[in-house]
Amino acid sequence: MSVNKVILIGNVGKEPEIRHLESGISVATITLATSERYKDRSGEQKEITEWHTINAWRQLADLAQAYIHKGTQIYVEGRIRSRSWDDQNGQKHYVTEIQADTIQLLGRRSDNQPAGGQQYGGGQQYGGGQQYGGQSYGAPRPVQPQPQPQPVSTPVISPQDLNDDGTDDLPF
Repeated sequence: MSVNKVILIGNVGKEPEIRHLESGISVATITLATSERYKDRSGEQKEITEWHTINAWRQLADLAQAYIHKGTQIYVEGRIRSRSWDDQNGQKHYVTEIQADTIQLLGRRSDNQPAGGQQYGGGQQYGGGQQYGGQSYGAPRPVQPQPQPQPVSTPVISPQDLNDDGTDDLPF
């Protein structure tokens, strides 16, 4: 058994590049930055940024074209793909990319406005499921506001409520 799964949350570094193949299939290339912060031995704050190339196909490419822009924060699930090619001088080049299965928009509502000026909720839901991609395809539709959960009070249990002698039945 083997697993090839990538989960990334980051900010888009530049406007997505959208291509349309002769067959009519849309392909989007998204540049995503993820950052890691840590303190070095001297206590100085350091930050390392990794850049990832995300390839999104079909409906995910349409999502990218309509809603993803430079600076947008997104959640991506996908698979690592490596490929190589020879350039005109015969030099071999290698590239590692992420093939997106799921993309979810994160951030504030104003960050993800489509071109038409409509707004969709932050952490949008697209298609029939929690995210756009995977098995949840369909036209984007607005998220209906969900009622706010009410606080739940936890009852206090005393030893008398458990047993008469105050002991429990745990074997250790």
